[in-house]
Amino acid sequence: MSAQKTGTATLPLHYGRAPRWLFQRMTRLAGEIVSFLVEETGQAETLRRFADPFWFQAFGCLLGFDWHSSGLTTTTCGAVKEALRARPDLGLFAAGGKGAASRRTPDEIEEQGGRWGLGEAVPRLIHASRMSAKVDNNAIQDGYQIYHHFFLFTSRGDWAVVQQGMNETCGRARRYHWLGEEVSDFTEEPHKAICSLQREPVVINLVAAESRDARAVMSEISSSGPDKVVRDLKRLQELRLPARHQIMIRDLNPEAVGRVLLKTYENPPEDFAALLGMPGVGAKTLRALALISELIYGTPLSWRDPARYSFAHGGKDGHPYPVDRETYDRSIDFLAAALRRSKVERGEREAALRRLHHAFNRP
Repeated sequence: MSAQKTGTATLPLHYGRAPRWLFQRMTRLAGEIVSFLVEETGQAETLRRFADPFWFQAFGCLLGFDWHSSGLTTTTCGAVKEALRARPDLGLFAAGGKGAASRRTPDEIEEQGGRWGLGEAVPRLIHASRMSAKVDNNAIQDGYQIYHHFFLFTSRGDWAVVQQGMNETCGRARRYHWLGEEVSDFTEEPHKAICSLQREPVVINLVAAESRDARAVMSEISSSGPDKVVRDLKRLQELRLPARHQIMIRDLNPEAVGRVLLKTYENPPEDFAALLGMPGVGAKTLRALALISELIYGTPLSWRDPARYSFAHGGKDGHPYPVDRETYDRSIDFLAAALRRSKVERGEREAALRRLHHAFNRP
């Protein structure tokens, strides 16, 4: 894809489905808004805003995207990432993105963490990135394949995730929000929110509280040897099962599952989190273990879909009206001026307080 230089950043001609001129303005406006947030509310509160699905949706609409477009997520995150490249002083950094960019997230975290002295926080941040993607791709089997992973983190080691999956069958997207300060366990109710226009009828939810016993049994089964698991799986495929179980077991290949479980047998995982994080353990292996755990060992398995859940400048598709470039530029200039005034006023207030302190503390 061809690109053009803008300062130190290289902007694509099209980011997602936004034309270049709009993406450039999105980047400028996103930069002013995020700068204002960090200056006025702090890094932690800025992360909380991104983890709030309603705030994030409004933010994307403010930048010019239609509320019902899946491109709102990818382009908004792309604009924020580009804007933050030029503002390391904020102590807020972004990694990841859509497609191939999402797979570079660990390298980008390591690079930026090394550059800005995050030290011991870097491995923890990389682990958070990998586990959040693993959970939404493999531990929640709702029919949505993750294709966008945006990881936002601070100089203090705090983090938030906004990622999106696509259901190729119905052509709809689903967005997953995470907030690091609220994640005590990656494998039990870890999300801040999951947003979708519809709830899916058949979902395996391995990170639900109701699946706790199943998770424990699954890690034990994975350590017991592949032969028995393969036999159990073949046995289940021959039975007449309830409709949803039959759907979930239909495309499982016992031999392929057995090859993966040979690795877990040779290197037994300590718990479900370790099992989930093991290379090669994907959605189908976890599904086989989950169904065996429920149907043979009787542990409850959650089938609850975890999904729970405006225009300021028009929309790129012309709804409800075309983007007004002049108004868009005025908004950027207004926010930039407001931020500059805020900095000046804050400096004047601090200077006055220092003078007052010295006046009352003279010897």
